Amino acid sequence: MNEEFRPEYKKKSIRSFVIRAGRMTEGQRKAFEAHWPQYGLSLFNGSLDPEITFGRKAPLVLEIGFGMGDSLREMALNEPDKDFVGIEVHPPGVGRLIYTAAQDEVRNLKVYMADATDVLEDCIADNSVSRLQIYFPDPWHKKKHNKRRIVQPGFVQNIRRKLAPGGVLHLATDWENYAEHMKEVMDAAEGYRNTQADGSYSPRPDYRPITKFEKRGERLGHGVWDLVYEKL
Repeated sequence: MNEEFRPEYKKKSIRSFVIRAGRMTEGQRKAFEAHWPQYGLSLFNGSLDPEITFGRKAPLVLEIGFGMGDSLREMALNEPDKDFVGIEVHPPGVGRLIYTAAQDEVRNLKVYMADATDVLEDCIADNSVSRLQIYFPDPWHKKKHNKRRIVQPGFVQNIRRKLAPGGVLHLATDWENYAEHMKEVMDAAEGYRNTQADGSYSPRPDYRPITKFEKRGERLGHGVWDLVYEKL
């Protein structure tokens, strides 16, 4: 892979992921060459100005860890009134997303291939994000690895600073233990309110597509838990 298409980092710290460069298909490699100039954003360009980047003023949706990107692309197509920014460190997933987005002529989508903590710190302005979504993050189910879970007290406070007043943090997982962990963290987090009046898990919002991964889990009897919290 060309050096310019490697994930970007600015510092060493505990990561919530493991780099999985994997093998990119020929189509994914060509996608970087053909479509990265249109869809790619660089950590090293500093603060993101959505109005300049997208050429308009619109609600900003930020997704951390979009995997292969199918649901993010679908959301961008289904919500043309919003602008979407995805963050992912897995090059094949990024390649697939920008390839399929180009095929569908998606215009309201941009991508960082970098660590989410760095992007939040260096690129995303405070009070600018209408919806921030983290779907099916690595559960790090072994207890000794729990510290690598992305949903932690400090991290959700970093997110809160980026959310606009009334903006929402939407979490989803198919691991019940991780769902309980998420809910515990969010219920204790200052400056957030569960959008469910009874303080329970949320029904899946219509805007979140059901992924192939999720459908497969449903067939196997796996549950899925959504949590939607609003910034006060």
